[in-house]
Amino acid sequence: MILTKSKKNLTTIVQEIRKFSFSYLGKYAASKQQLRTYLLKKYFNSSSTFVKKGELLNLIDLVISDLEKNKFISDKFYSDSKSKNFLKRGYSINKIRNYLINKGIEEKYINNTISKIQEEDSDQDFFSAIKTCRKKRIGPNRTNDNRTLFYKKDMSILARSGFDYETSKRVLDLSKNDYEKFLRLL
Repeated sequence: MILTKSKKNLTTIVQEIRKFSFSYLGKYAASKQQLRTYLLKKYFNSSSTFVKKGELLNLIDLVISDLEKNKFISDKFYSDSKSKNFLKRGYSINKIRNYLINKGIEEKYINNTISKIQEEDSDQDFFSAIKTCRKKRIGPNRTNDNRTLFYKKDMSILARSGFDYETSKRVLDLSKNDYEKFLRLL
């Protein structure tokens, strides 16, 4: 069986890419890098045409730049909205930064977002660590008998969540009354 190469003109290919991108952006908030990866995978999986990878990447970049001009996609907005959502969940600033780097956000947008967070609240990691303790029932949330037994385990849980040693130690050394006062502030 011989496969025939059906050649489409560039406008048809660009229209397909736009259609795929609009359907994806209708469902998900995405960064430019996420959309680029999705379009590349989607086009290769669904299309019966044979287009060189370099040409396809150029066409995808053309569509993405057009979407960015028309404000359908913005890495700055994506960075700000994801960071606000993660702060509500109790993520550390380090964890937010790593997430945004993995999603392909430019460094200038990441630094801008982190500086906004630190301007609003200088000790954001402390309150996020308290939220993590409440959610995972560790640290001051444990009974006083078990706190010393699980201190190292709780410290490692907070470290894996992206909190530095000083912040973790400060939160784990809180008394039960102080912890409850901070919970009321949240």
